[in-house]
Amino acid sequence: MNILFLTPYPKGSAPSQRFRFELFFEALRAKGWSYQVKSFWDEKTWHKLYEGGSNWIKTIGLIKGFGRRKWLMLNLKGYDIIFIHREAAPIGPPVFEWFIAQVLKKKIVYDFDDAIWLPNTSDHNSMAGRLKWHSKVGAICRWSWKVSVGNEYLADYAGQYCEHVAITPTVVNTSVHISTINSHLSTPNSQPVLGWTGSHSTLKYLNSLLPMLQRLEQSLAFTFVVIADKDPLLSLKHYRFIKWSKDQEIDDLNELDIGLMPLEDDQWSKGKCGFKAIQYGAVGIPALVSPVGVNQVIVEHGVTGFHCSTDKDWETAISTLIANQELRLKMGQAGRKRIIKHYSVESEKERFLALFD
Repeated sequence: MNILFLTPYPKGSAPSQRFRFELFFEALRAKGWSYQVKSFWDEKTWHKLYEGGSNWIKTIGLIKGFGRRKWLMLNLKGYDIIFIHREAAPIGPPVFEWFIAQVLKKKIVYDFDDAIWLPNTSDHNSMAGRLKWHSKVGAICRWSWKVSVGNEYLADYAGQYCEHVAITPTVVNTSVHISTINSHLSTPNSQPVLGWTGSHSTLKYLNSLLPMLQRLEQSLAFTFVVIADKDPLLSLKHYRFIKWSKDQEIDDLNELDIGLMPLEDDQWSKGKCGFKAIQYGAVGIPALVSPVGVNQVIVEHGVTGFHCSTDKDWETAISTLIANQELRLKMGQAGRKRIIKHYSVESEKERFLALFD
């Protein structure tokens, strides 16, 4: 079998690609299947894509991306299955998907991990947001042989258009995402570390917690760490920003004692696949999450972390875990066991391979 992966971003660059399917490439090779990855954006444009300015570089990158896609349409004969992550092109109607399915009659496995049929623009992508064709998601689902999504909410949407919908959770390699247990043991002069990890597009969710954290730090000693590609400059007594690095991401996560994942209770958040909670569990720290969508499934309330709906819930959960190192360690160990069992490469490998049967 020869599989072509059509991706938005270069291989190894974007979390949605790395943790939804790139971790399974070794399993594909073990089956004797071959694969190629063709991204829309090239490396140079990808590094500038979510920065301010550089509009000329982005425009040239967009034109080149469309050129590569058009050329690729003439060279698909040797592929048995076309795996499309999110979309073949970032703007406009689904012309390439239509050509692949309706003209070339190729089997499409369509994968997405957000409610991408809903408008969700930010300051960084507002221009592209106006040019997106959100309704194309339903059409691509209809033309697809199979659809792979990250949770039941997304599956319910895809099921309106495609009979063969599989829930394939986002995963981590638990032999790499490991817990350095000693890093979570407090010393006499240390204070617990609360933290959050994510990208600039989800930093907004921290705003709802800031007043609560500012009140809490008046009576409790803790450090708050943000691991991201942009510093939100939070006004807290003991605040530290760590610029996200692929090479350092596991070590940086292990600096946290408690991981936070706040969300708004809206349709977009219901499509989220809980990756932060999965990462926290993998490195053996309790996860405090808004009980929205799949978060309610990933985190077992009172066992691997806490569900927090109100400011009072957040305050109580944080206070409890700051005061009780033993409980933090116990929940972290339970969380790691849960991730190994349900959200790891090994646990989900066969489910992923079944997408191509």
